[in-house]
Amino acid sequence: MIDNILVANRGEIARRVFRTCTALGIARTAVFSDADAGSPHVAEADAAVRLPGNTPSETYLRADLLVEAARAAGADAVHPGYGFLSENAAFAQAVLDAGLTWIGPPPSAIATMGSKVESKRLMAAAGVPVLSELDPAAVTEADLPVLVKASAGGGGRGMRVVRSLAELAGAVDSARAEAASAFGDPTVFCERYLETGRHIEVQVLADTHGTVWALGERECSIQRRHQKVVEEAPSPLVGDAMRAELFDAARKAAKAIDYVGAGTVEFLATDDGRFYFLEMNTRLQVEHPVTECVTGLDLVALQIRIAEGERLPAEPPPARGHAIEVRLYAEDPAAGWQPQSGTLHRFHIPGVDTEFALGGAAGLRLDAGVADGSVVGVHYDPMLAKVIAWAPTRAEAARRLARALSGARIHGLRTNRDLLVNVLRHPEFLAGHTDTAFLGRHGLDVLSRPAADATAVRLSATAAALAEAAANRAAATTLPRLPAGWRNVPSAPSRKRYLAGDTEVEVAYHAGLRVDDADVVEMSPGRVVLDAGGIRRVFTVGRYPGLVCVDSALGAVDLVPVPRFTDPDAALAAGSLVAPMPGTVLRIAVAVGDTVAAGDPLLWLEAMKMEHRITAPADGEVTELPVSVGRQVEPGTVLAVVTPKERA
Repeated sequence: MIDNILVANRGEIARRVFRTCTALGIARTAVFSDADAGSPHVAEADAAVRLPGNTPSETYLRADLLVEAARAAGADAVHPGYGFLSENAAFAQAVLDAGLTWIGPPPSAIATMGSKVESKRLMAAAGVPVLSELDPAAVTEADLPVLVKASAGGGGRGMRVVRSLAELAGAVDSARAEAASAFGDPTVFCERYLETGRHIEVQVLADTHGTVWALGERECSIQRRHQKVVEEAPSPLVGDAMRAELFDAARKAAKAIDYVGAGTVEFLATDDGRFYFLEMNTRLQVEHPVTECVTGLDLVALQIRIAEGERLPAEPPPARGHAIEVRLYAEDPAAGWQPQSGTLHRFHIPGVDTEFALGGAAGLRLDAGVADGSVVGVHYDPMLAKVIAWAPTRAEAARRLARALSGARIHGLRTNRDLLVNVLRHPEFLAGHTDTAFLGRHGLDVLSRPAADATAVRLSATAAALAEAAANRAAATTLPRLPAGWRNVPSAPSRKRYLAGDTEVEVAYHAGLRVDDADVVEMSPGRVVLDAGGIRRVFTVGRYPGLVCVDSALGAVDLVPVPRFTDPDAALAAGSLVAPMPGTVLRIAVAVGDTVAAGDPLLWLEAMKMEHRITAPADGEVTELPVSVGRQVEPGTVLAVVTPKERA
């Protein structure tokens, strides 16, 4: 029997495994980098071992440190979670060699499926349909478009879509560099790219006694940068006949490598029901909660029981109802999915029935790696949480999930929340038309549009001003009971200005009775009730240094107070390009004096395990380049100055 499990991971997945450990009476051991010292998963563990450093290569990718941590803390088993070393055969073997229980498949199975090139050849031999592998050097015009893929790893890293031969060499070089950085293996290959395929995967579970379950399929077609954003079970595409074929192929894949434990066989399917093997993930998937919700099973508990040698029943339980999961990221979809970092002042999803576990009937589940006050850094993936809704029907699950997200209070970081709500409410999504081109076909400008319109922004700014005035009066030492802005003679109104994005909003108010076209029903430092046009609305207000966050049924609005006086020396030179996020300068493509055209790449930043290209905003000359390769930069750091032609 396993007594103490070390989770060789961080954040949300570490908390998820701990939740099952608690239910099974198993002790919990965490590991943490310096950047994660204040993470919720560390606080929840029975013991936590520091991994000195911040970057993955210094910490969560150090197999030797992880094994040492398990021994030091008295753990007798290791659960790898997902990502990092979860699909590293050498790490699995090191755990076993240390006399510990590995909660995962045999190292041989991991090694076989760890190479997408070799695994596709093996699957073809086992009778599983595959897309043929293409040598990048042999790709012709007739093969286009193609997808350049890293042979090792996953998560969309090391992937590039190529639609012209002229782009191929650069895409291959870039994919190789990213794959080497993320997985330590620069091997890449190409395969035919299906523009409108459906990403369908089958959850498999196998014990050491020869039983292999095909537990159900999930659809994960809505993706950004080849990373999943929305996942659901069952798939709206898959009927009974196709499901039987998918399950048969998945079982063949598992049996071909003598698989043990939880794994996922991923396929690319077409609307007419054909499907092709993509890869097998030899670990628990990020989206495993949707399968848990429709089957009523705890997959982590089953992983542990299989590792202890237990036998699975002959058949898995049938699926019931429908579950949809969304990944809530700290990122700006409208700005090229730019990751965000900083302090998450407030994080609350309304209506949550359970966290990291199964609920009763229809309900809402939250698997989060963050809490109020968490700091989201630049070293790891920017996913904050997974929010999952289960209901008897797909439409009900989508409605429940969209409602919860729209009412969430997420303060301090920009997220993809509005995009997720818009997708869940989109007629094409509700009709089940969810291929991999969904985001591109319907347009990020439309799908990422904020729920709050101009009227909502103005009312939210009004609420912010009144809440601040109420806070000032509450803190006053003289006559604190007087209403905000009160005068005993007629006078000019008080004024406050805010920036909502690039739009400046000014609020003028008198003694807190009426503001513009709204009547003030109630005002306090954290809550303002306004009656506008006969409709009464509640606004909750969170105030932080340099930021005011206002939430209402009209949508969330982030406001930056505009100071009454500004420092002219703080203005940037025209043409300055500043770092949009903390990161490391990875490559520089230009030098001072070079002439560039609008859109030309100037340099690349590496942040949150992704490359971000900084391009010239206009035709001109590079007149300043104050950074160098390897330099760590903070948001707002000037990276380059491009002087337009007319002023060069």
